[in-house]
Amino acid sequence: MAFNIKEISTVIESQIKRYGQEVVQSEEGTIITVGDGVAMIYGLDNALMGELLLFPHDVYGMVLNLEEGLVGAVILGNDTLIKEGDKVRRTAKVVEAPVGDALLGRVVNALGQPIDGGGEIKVTKHAPVEKIATGVMARKSVDQPLETGILSLDAIIPVGKGQRELIIGDRQTGKTAIAIDAILNQKGKKVKCVYVAIGQKDSTIAQISEKLRKFGAMDYTVIVNAGASEAAPMQYLAPYTGVTMAEE
Repeated sequence: MAFNIKEISTVIESQIKRYGQEVVQSEEGTIITVGDGVAMIYGLDNALMGELLLFPHDVYGMVLNLEEGLVGAVILGNDTLIKEGDKVRRTAKVVEAPVGDALLGRVVNALGQPIDGGGEIKVTKHAPVEKIATGVMARKSVDQPLETGILSLDAIIPVGKGQRELIIGDRQTGKTAIAIDAILNQKGKKVKCVYVAIGQKDSTIAQISEKLRKFGAMDYTVIVNAGASEAAPMQYLAPYTGVTMAEE
């Protein structure tokens, strides 16, 4: 059998060029069923609870159910683009949200992606959206007031920094107005605000954003919007994302 020296040299040359390159390994699964924003995937045996998955058309998903041989994931986006038989890739990362001062003044979705048309947000740090909260004994006690700007509330029901306060009431009774007034009153007080809107109309969020921007409050505020048109998993994730950004 005769050897072709030219072919052998070509193979050796190509191997030398590829030497030292990293081997990219990705684990893929196949969608068995999909519907109502939930997909069952076969083949992702090493998937983690809460891990971020990449579906076709740059749609993301989050693992919420681990079974023998199957993984259940909620689709964080338009599930009409996903069909049975599509391939799903692991990202080997839990669901994270961007954090930091670069988010101030922006409107983002439940994944921290900008939706205000202002371009990419350049952040240097991400934090997991699901993590164990700090214990009560390890937290700093509430020792500073947080004025809402509404005299009757500040006098009768004072709110402190680090305190949780529920605003409850029927529709059109002014719950949002109280929250917006409280944000506007923080101007010049070195307080950063995160407003999370779940299930509201996009036009309402646009009006709130414009009002905050008009009075200069967007300089220290982030709006996380999971509107009425968003998928249910995005609305589920929105409060976790907002708390993650606020804790940072």
